[in-house]
Amino acid sequence: MRSIWNGAISFGLVSIPIKLVNATQNRSISFRQIHMADGGRIRYRKVCELDEQEVPASDIGKGYEYPDGSIIPITEDDLAELPLPTARTIEIVAFVPGDTIDPLQLDAAYYLAAGGAPAAKPYVLLREALKRSKQVAIAKFALRGRERLGMLRVVDDVIAMHGLLWPDEIRAPEGVAPEGDVTVREAELDLADALMDTLGSVDLDSLHDDYREAVEEMIAAKTEGEPAPKREPAAGGKVIDLMAALENSVREAKGARGEPTEPAEPAEVKRLSSRTQQAKKTTPRKKTAPARKAASAKTSAKKATGAKKAAPEKKAASPGRKRRPA
Repeated sequence: MRSIWNGAISFGLVSIPIKLVNATQNRSISFRQIHMADGGRIRYRKVCELDEQEVPASDIGKGYEYPDGSIIPITEDDLAELPLPTARTIEIVAFVPGDTIDPLQLDAAYYLAAGGAPAAKPYVLLREALKRSKQVAIAKFALRGRERLGMLRVVDDVIAMHGLLWPDEIRAPEGVAPEGDVTVREAELDLADALMDTLGSVDLDSLHDDYREAVEEMIAAKTEGEPAPKREPAAGGKVIDLMAALENSVREAKGARGEPTEPAEPAEVKRLSSRTQQAKKTTPRKKTAPARKAASAKTSAKKATGAKKAAPEKKAASPGRKRRPA
């Protein structure tokens, strides 16, 4: 692998010559911008906004723009004279447990290769010290014109370095969490735990980029003059019963692992429309059994009270009635 930076690791008074090698590679498929009318490439030219002339790369430099729009030129000599002790050195400043590093800080990854035979022994010394301590080294280094933070750890028999973002480059998660009080029932948590246990672990080597493979299939089909394969659009606009969805997910996960499962029931899908919501607001709620019983008892009591009031009136009217002669 080709090195992108040469320098040394500063480990106290020990200096270890090393070469920096990219540990990752981008496998994404890139596209070119073209003129749809004739398929010609669209290219960008660097033009000076003052004389509107195209400028070659050899005549392009750097400048810092002030808020008022004025620009001050910055030369490579200006940057080279800055007091940057880590210009060609990975300076280890501390050793800490690996779990104290926030994953949000992780950036690009590199392999550190020993720079020649004389560097082999101090390289192995640092590697074995990291292994035995079960810690990672925090270091400062300069790359591509600025100072960076790094974390050194052991991968197999190689020292790897992860670039770290500076703490003030991590944004606070303000306004990201769901608003309002959201209550999760214990039964839902239990099903979520069961689903996590059923899914278990995964071999990361078995995972692959489905989208990239679909793009490759589409390009191959268009190259052969065949229609590009199409996929069914994902359904949306549905509110799914969370408990049913969790239960079915557990069943499917168990089935994938070859474990016995019960027949899965379809998750209840509720489609909410404005008409349905309006009906929910206007339709009176049905009374429960205890409520119906109480209403019935109340009605019976009213009838009994009315009967008692009517009885004395009937009795008082009896003496005033005349009998017919025999």
